[in-house]
Parts: sequence; structure tokens; C-alpha cells
Amino acid sequence: MDLFESRARDEMEKTAPLADRMRPRKLDEVMGQDHITGSGTLLARAIAGDRVFSMILWGPPGCGKTTLANIIAEETRSECVKISAVLSGVKEVRAIIEKARETRRLYKKRTLLFVDEIHRFNKAQQDAFLFHVENGLITLVGATTENPSFEVNPALVSRCRVFTLNSLTPDDLVGILKKALTNEDRGLGMPADSFSEEALAHIARVSEGDARMALTNLETAAVYWQGNEPGEVPGVVGIKEVEAAVEKKFLRYDKSGEEHYNLISAFIKSLRGSDPDAAIYWLERMLEGGEDPYYTMRRMIRFATEDIGLADPGALTMAMNADASFRRLGRPEGDGSLFMAAVYLATAPKSNAVYAAHKAVKSSVREGGYQPVPMHIRNAPTGLMKEMGYGKGYKYAHDYKDGYAPQSYLPEAMAGERFYFPTQRGYEKTVKQRLEAWIALKQSKE
Repeated sequence: MDLFESRARDEMEKTAPLADRMRPRKLDEVMGQDHITGSGTLLARAIAGDRVFSMILWGPPGCGKTTLANIIAEETRSECVKISAVLSGVKEVRAIIEKARETRRLYKKRTLLFVDEIHRFNKAQQDAFLFHVENGLITLVGATTENPSFEVNPALVSRCRVFTLNSLTPDDLVGILKKALTNEDRGLGMPADSFSEEALAHIARVSEGDARMALTNLETAAVYWQGNEPGEVPGVVGIKEVEAAVEKKFLRYDKSGEEHYNLISAFIKSLRGSDPDAAIYWLERMLEGGEDPYYTMRRMIRFATEDIGLADPGALTMAMNADASFRRLGRPEGDGSLFMAAVYLATAPKSNAVYAAHKAVKSSVREGGYQPVPMHIRNAPTGLMKEMGYGKGYKYAHDYKDGYAPQSYLPEAMAGERFYFPTQRGYEKTVKQRLEAWIALKQSKE
């Protein structure tokens, strides 16, 4: 590197975003991930001994995945190549593989390949790594915000060690912000008291565990410290200034990965737990994050049958009407239909008796096979079938008091067996009373 290149690099580092300048350069500088970076951990030992293995770094945005990959690259004696799955394809991967072969043949060095956002590679692209990871030609370090169980090929996951990184705590973020605030070489070089403790805590809170977002917010808010007039004495940046710099809290949500399943789980369990406030909170979180509203509608329709059932037959009607209303109005006018349905389902009496009966009868059919239909309830459209006894002894329900004929309708081998057990909740209490009266009447006639 000549003098001009050195100056150019120094100038680029000075003008780089604060989050990039403050990126940790050694393992002991990494915050909030002591469970994998602390002294004596597997990763720390592997880096120290230059025995790094293929791995997948899984964690939320801004938790340190790329930082760890950079540290591994700096601390090992491997040839390091970095690519982004967003910008690269199979062609680039093949070129890297060929270069890795040449590097091993000529220099006896391994190639460490860092793939950022590896979940964005499709199956064919991920398969391109398999053989070369297995035979040791490349050491793969993949970074992903998505659960590898969902987004990375199982064959590739089985060849890598998965390290789960935590979302940074507010205390972790405040520590990072304070270092960046006062650091003269790579940070802002400002006095420690230029931001109030409340302002730093507010930045940490709205950054949702993301160090990159927190440092970007700090850098944006720092303009308020500089003042507007020449010679103006800088003031302390407080909550008001930070709120003006950070206009809106960023809602992180991935519509196909783990967070998607976590939020829909929270929504359904809030409905089941009869908490309308929590239900509409999680519903808004999903919609604000870009979830397909038709997906949430389908889940509410399903909930009406599985978790409410006959305890409130109107629940299914409400869910279906909300679906029709939303399809007619669209967004945002139709959003009220979704929230109306959510509140109704959350506050309705609950019963999974029909759902449980469905599971029980399905199991019975699978285990017991196809039992013959009893003769008295078989169809008898011809004289021959009548002579054979089809329909003989059938009791027409409307000929009996209250429209109930005491007779068995199950196969003879299953007589008396029950699948549906209604609860005492909502309308199902009436169903239970009616059903028990019929059963008692049937038993008295036997």
C-alpha cells in the first residue's frame, strides 16, 4: 500500500458510518454474546488455535454476526472471502471454489468463506457448498437472521455448528453508545455528559437490541449537540432531541421465518386465553410488520371452529363475516373488521370439544377400519333389499316425542361409544343438557 492508498483508506474510515467505525475488532470487545465469545468457549478456543470449523451465526439484526465473521477472518491464517447472498449467485460461488482449490494447491492454505444473509440463497445455491464444506476445501461461516431450521438446507446445517446470538439488552446498548460517544479515534469524540442518561436509555430502548440501529440513531441525534449558530455553546442532548431525531420506532418482523411463527403464536394464544387487549396488540404488530391480512383472517376462522366451536356458534359467523367485509373494503377501511373479529373471538366462551371429537373419531376410523352400516339405517331402494332386511326396524325421529327416536346409529361393534363431550360453557351447556337427556332416554329403552 503506497502513501496515497493509505491516506485514502484513512479518509474513508473517517467518513464511514459510526456503526462501521465502532465495529469491534477483537473477540473481547464483542458485547452481549459472552455465551459464545467468552474466555474458554468453543468459538474462542477455535479462533485462538486457528482451528475454525464451518458454522452458521444465527441472530437478530445488529447483534454482531458480521462482526464475529470479521474477527474470525482477522485472527485466522486462512484465505478469507466475503460475499452477500443478496448480490451473489452460483456463478460467483463456483469461481470462489476454483480459487480455493488453487489457494490450497499453491499455498497450502484453507479458504474461509463468509456468506452474509445465507438464507437468501435458494436450495440450488446452498447445495453448491455441500461437497466442498464436507471435504474441507472451504470453511463456511454463514450469517442469518432467519431460523436455520426453516431457511437453510438441513444437509448444510448438519455440516455446520449453529451459534445462536442474542438480541442485545438495553444495558449492552447503553454501554456501546457511551463508548462510541467519547471515543476520539473511531467514535464521535464528544464529552461523556453531552447526552443525558435518559436520552441514551431512550435510544437503546427504541433500537430493539440492534447495535447498528442504536449507533445510527446516536449519530443522527448528535447533530443537536453541535448547535445552529457559530460559537454557540453546545447543550445536553435530552429526550426531546432524541425523539425528534428518531421519528418512528422500527418494528422488526419477518413474514416467513421464526418471528412470523412467534407472533401468530402469541396472537392465537391471546385469543385462547380470552385477552382481547393482547390479541389486538399482536394483530397490529403483524399488520404493521407487513403480514398478509388474509392469513390472519384464515387463522381466526380456524380458531372459531377449533377453540370456540359450539360454545358460541356465532363465532364462526363473525369470523366469516369479517373475512367477507375485509375482502369488500380492503385496507385500511377493512382493518376494523379484523379487529372486531379478534375482540369477539377473544371474549367468546371457549370449547375445543368438537375439535377433540374430530381427532378422536379420526383415530377410531383409522384403528378400527370400516365397520359395516347397521341394517336398520341402511338405504332400501329396491324390493330385494327390503327382503334382505335393509331399513328394517328403523325409527323415524319425527314420529316420536320431541323429535328423538331412541335407537343406535353407530356400527354394532361400537354401540355406546362416544367421541363428543360438550362442555358447560356458553351455548354448549344447552347442547350438553339436551344430549345427556337423549342418552338417558335411549338407555331406559334398552
